[in-house]
Amino acid sequence: MKNITLLVMAAGMGSRYGGLKQLDPVGPNGETIIDYSVYDAIEAGFSKAVFIIRRDIEDEFKLKVTDKYTGKIQVEFVYQGLQDLPDGFSCPADREKPWGTGHAILSAAGLINEPFIAINADDCYSREPFKILADFYANDQRSFVMVAYRLDNTLSSFGGVTRGVCEVIDNQLSSVIETDNVQKTESGVISDRDVELDGSEPVSVNMWGFTPVLFDYLKEMFVDFLEENGQELKSEFLIPSVVNDLIQAGRESVQVLRSNAGFTGVTYKEDKPFVMGEIQKLIDAGVYPYNLFGK
Repeated sequence: MKNITLLVMAAGMGSRYGGLKQLDPVGPNGETIIDYSVYDAIEAGFSKAVFIIRRDIEDEFKLKVTDKYTGKIQVEFVYQGLQDLPDGFSCPADREKPWGTGHAILSAAGLINEPFIAINADDCYSREPFKILADFYANDQRSFVMVAYRLDNTLSSFGGVTRGVCEVIDNQLSSVIETDNVQKTESGVISDRDVELDGSEPVSVNMWGFTPVLFDYLKEMFVDFLEENGQELKSEFLIPSVVNDLIQAGRESVQVLRSNAGFTGVTYKEDKPFVMGEIQKLIDAGVYPYNLFGK
């Protein structure tokens, strides 16, 4: 196995989905979306998987998801909580929303000392990107990297989604702007930003490759975030915004690897039947076994 870690962000609340989508079965034997990502990572040669979860779902998460990985990949857990803040800061009493993907990744600082791939728990990224990233870090242990998908390949038929809309110059990420409520309409693709979109744009769906130096940046930038936004009940410290700030300040560069692979996710409950159908097609094509981690 390669010395590379899969970091799975699985502490979300699932407010638009109406439940814990990271634990919802989508495969024929109760497999979750996470299971398929972990299977792809194992096939690509990843050596470890770290799961960012909330303490209140730990027992259920282990029972439904990670217990089946025993003997197949090293598994570790970290916890993202509202009260996990730097010294001198406190969580507003009425805040319920997690602090965002940047805070989630920061929670894993003590467990990762090698290149790592950060992904969402509720997205099916397909096999190809895991292999591309594993090959990249087999030859380069120092760089940040992002897998970019076509915007129109990542949208839901049932409502708006959040995507990091990217500008890419010579295979380097020039900017990434977190864009809310991106959706297809009869007249084209719209969003909450005053920007024209046609669906061909490269976007981030939170499939990032980082080295441990990211944790130093996150510690510093999270303090800045809290000083400015810490009393807002719904403010989020988001990894695309962190990356964009690092690029604009000239502190880091990010290589972009493009993927034409299929992408599905479960933003809304109505997305689930489509995801299940896409997974069944892959099983029928022999990409995945019928019983993913079965004996």
